[in-house]
Amino acid sequence: MAEPSVKDRTLELEYYDGPTLIFHWLTAMLVLVLFAASLIWNYVTPHNRVWRPLLESTHVSIGILFAVLILSRIVWRLTGSRRLRTEAGLSGVLSRWMYVVLYILLAVEAVLGFLVRWSQGEAFTFFGLFAIPAMLPENHPLAHQFEEWHNWAAWAIVILSAGHAAAALVHHYVLKDKVLDRMLVRRRVA
Repeated sequence: MAEPSVKDRTLELEYYDGPTLIFHWLTAMLVLVLFAASLIWNYVTPHNRVWRPLLESTHVSIGILFAVLILSRIVWRLTGSRRLRTEAGLSGVLSRWMYVVLYILLAVEAVLGFLVRWSQGEAFTFFGLFAIPAMLPENHPLAHQFEEWHNWAAWAIVILSAGHAAAALVHHYVLKDKVLDRMLVRRRVA
């Protein structure tokens, strides 16, 4: 069996810290849940008087969690997270830009969610525990515009996330360079 190259051994010693892993996987999970809920209430049960309000209120409540998560994730990224080396060349540049664009889109999506709800003149309720009052006067044309941007940002996040996941799988199964392992397992140094 061939000994791993210096690059492979070095990557094996690198891992993301616990909070970064938690933020990453919680973000992925919430994006999927929020996107699925919006698709179901808009396309599967658009006129159902039971499921649509339930899915919409759940989406709003989880959206509040999402906003707090994204804000916390950005603060952690800027202040405390462990920075790992990225690849050189085109792959490294694309990877860095993918992260920047995804972070911007995630933050914009959270802000747009609040703007949609507030411009509808509605408060945010968090699983019925508390409400965040509307901060804007009711303006349905503006709400419609914000909702359109919110939807476009959601689709962009899902498409870029799918590309991100596909790239991780290529690294794992084709390039076999241990990049995906850093997000799955914390490697311990002996």
